[in-house]
Amino acid sequence: MHSPPTLDVSVEVPWGEVWAQDDAVATLRAAAADPADLAHAWLITGPPGSGRSTLAHAFAAALIAEPDDERAMRQVLGGTHPDLTALRTEGVIISIKEARSLVERSYFAPSVGRYRVIVMEDADRMTERTSNVLLKALEEPPERTVWILCAPSDADLLPTIRSRVRMLRLRDPDVDAVARLIEQRTGASAEIAEQSARHAQRHIGMAQRLATDADARRRRDETLRAVLSVRGVGDAVEVAGRIVQVATDDAKALTAERDEAERSALRRTLGVAEGQAVPPAFRGQLSALEDEQKRRATRSLRDGLDRVLTDLQSMYRDVLMLQYARGEDLINRELADDLRALADAWSPDRTLTVVDRISETRRNLEQNVAPALALESMLVTVASGRTP
Repeated sequence: MHSPPTLDVSVEVPWGEVWAQDDAVATLRAAAADPADLAHAWLITGPPGSGRSTLAHAFAAALIAEPDDERAMRQVLGGTHPDLTALRTEGVIISIKEARSLVERSYFAPSVGRYRVIVMEDADRMTERTSNVLLKALEEPPERTVWILCAPSDADLLPTIRSRVRMLRLRDPDVDAVARLIEQRTGASAEIAEQSARHAQRHIGMAQRLATDADARRRRDETLRAVLSVRGVGDAVEVAGRIVQVATDDAKALTAERDEAERSALRRTLGVAEGQAVPPAFRGQLSALEDEQKRRATRSLRDGLDRVLTDLQSMYRDVLMLQYARGEDLINRELADDLRALADAWSPDRTLTVVDRISETRRNLEQNVAPALALESMLVTVASGRTP
């Protein structure tokens, strides 16, 4: 009787979910297999949706588990292995407290695996003070600890952080490749998959959402057309309010069910029945949960507004392409007639002013500027071509 074929888990389990990043996979596979090629800290960068987090966890699995230990690899990929510590903040920033916790964990020896691995998925959300907490740990980590940071760009981190890591840049897949993937994953038609990949600007997660959510596609189209209709201050105020309201409703829909499940779970853990008053001794725990949920809701709203601004940038980028006679590569082809009219009516300088203003608005929102005021000011620039 022949033995069953051996599963090549060194290839399939850690790397099977990493898509279209063959060069990066080859680099990390080699590093995981050869201690002489293994840096103590890595920074994986790439555009949103490029698979930074997926690749980081695949690398962690290859580092922690023995090549033939499929169970351990699946534990790492599932986030349950004791030698993996991963942080993906749902707040606006990564707090100093969270960073200190990671640093403390980094000094523990591996319990069962080959290495202890610390994954920070949103390293770009560290303030300067938080970054400073990591510096010594990144510079002099224990021999069997590996840090993996993820960020859109190395420019999002302080030079002192960049100097202590080995950087790996992911490539940006093209629209057709993303569309094929979305069609395979979701069963969407080729037309919807292509449109979603194009509108998402190759962001795989966002393309998947657009392909599977007709309401999301409709809201995006309505928002862009509403901004195109802005002609004065009154329009700017009205449209800004509508954008904030839609983003707020979307954020609530994404977080409400999870928030309620967390509150119910905490009450059960504390032995407090539904409808029963929470005893004073437990109110601090409930208050801490509510504070965390508020931070998550704020982050969700900011992310929603950022997606809107990303869509607006793509629209005015299309206007610039038309102004420079390069209209064969529009992101928003469905608005081509309106965009051509705008390209004829505006000068390229005015379009660039609007694009710059959108970028400034994104930065302002990260600095806790009131969303409605930030959007109103931006839309006044859209209407007038001048920064207020």
